[in-house]
Amino acid sequence: MSQDPILALVERQEWLAPVQKTGEQFVRNAFEAGGPTGRHVKDFLHGVWLGHPLHAAITDVPIGSWTVATVLDALEASNNDEYAPGADAAVAIGLVGAVASAAAGLTDWSETQGGVQRVGALHGLLNVGAAALYTASYVARKTGHRAGGRALAFVGYGVVLASAFLGGALSYTQKIGVNHSPDVDTDLPEDFIAVCRVDDLPEGQLSQQDLKGTPVVLLKRGASIKALANQCSHLGGPLAEGQLEGDSVVCPWHGSRFCLNDGEVLNGPATTPQPAFDVKLEDGNVLIRRRTLS
Repeated sequence: MSQDPILALVERQEWLAPVQKTGEQFVRNAFEAGGPTGRHVKDFLHGVWLGHPLHAAITDVPIGSWTVATVLDALEASNNDEYAPGADAAVAIGLVGAVASAAAGLTDWSETQGGVQRVGALHGLLNVGAAALYTASYVARKTGHRAGGRALAFVGYGVVLASAFLGGALSYTQKIGVNHSPDVDTDLPEDFIAVCRVDDLPEGQLSQQDLKGTPVVLLKRGASIKALANQCSHLGGPLAEGQLEGDSVVCPWHGSRFCLNDGEVLNGPATTPQPAFDVKLEDGNVLIRRRTLS
């Protein structure tokens, strides 16, 4: 349970449970029905290609557009009709951006659980409400009811701000979308450190070892040994308990897949590469260090 009283209150709202279950299943089924194409679309919406969650970038479009619309509406209400076209355009741009933002947000939300997912559900419902208010506002403007349209937009902007508060809490308090892997540049040594004996590693199986207090996952195949940080960059899942797929490992929590050679994200929901390590053998010992640029 969150320590923040507002977040804790949201997490206790049992009426959100059906929204969680139905929404998560709908999103998962939609991508699974698409087969390999669905997988590619899912990775795109997660932001694998961008290196961080796509949702965080797209939200600037509706929030920014509707902020501009609020200012222009206020000016129009002060008998400045020349601002009306700009306000209408800003409302429309925000609605288009809201659709894209919702698609990316739902994709990320489907890979969360528990109280965090409940907060995300309310965040999404508020966004739906805001979009409905702005849609009604746009219709009112175009049918000659400008005062009513502005009023609907002002209410919608209030809902947007409430939703933005929850969105910020999800990112900065509940740490959804941030990198959960260790900071190897500051936490781990540049010099090679022995972590285990070669004979301690099972052939062709993932093995967790300790590097100065940081868990790492190793894979031995013959004379080759690969090493990555064990804590998944998505939400911290233990990769050593994951599944091998060729030269990659799949996180057991949410299915993120990383290349064992260099930690590259092959499939989301993770968007940040997994820290990889240099490995060498010496006197029967396995030594690793944080990877340095050549």
